[in-house]
Amino acid sequence: MKPEARLQELGISLPDLPRPLGSYVPFVRAGNLVFVSGMLPLVNGEISSRGRVGESVTLVQAEQAARTAAINGLAVLRSALGSLDSVKRCVKITGYVASSPNFTDQPKVVNGASDLLFAVFGEAGRHARAAVGVDVLPLDAPVEIEFIFESS
Repeated sequence: MKPEARLQELGISLPDLPRPLGSYVPFVRAGNLVFVSGMLPLVNGEISSRGRVGESVTLVQAEQAARTAAINGLAVLRSALGSLDSVKRCVKITGYVASSPNFTDQPKVVNGASDLLFAVFGEAGRHARAAVGVDVLPLDAPVEIEFIFESS
């Protein structure tokens, strides 16, 4: 099944293109690679949950936030390519997780994004990945995810 049809089957509507929060562009194309800037878990322009994972944000909330950030990333990707059906594969994602000092489950948080990409793209959604714990993220978001995709 093609990614656009899969989104519909999953009941996912991509949001309007998130606005950059600084002096950068949402994506850059280099040959057949699309680099998507770091995406926050914005819903209707607001962060879905705030704070550090292991303190004010639970693991479950953080996984959902990573999924939301990935949905925002797909909205940017669609704007870059016109259709998700022209994605050849997800090459890599990097997930930044605002973490309390004792929180060490950053990979589980970023699974929220990875699992969504697999659900949408199938095997082409499997990717290389890094999950990095940080002290704080923009707008006090619990996660930020950046992506590299290959298009056909």
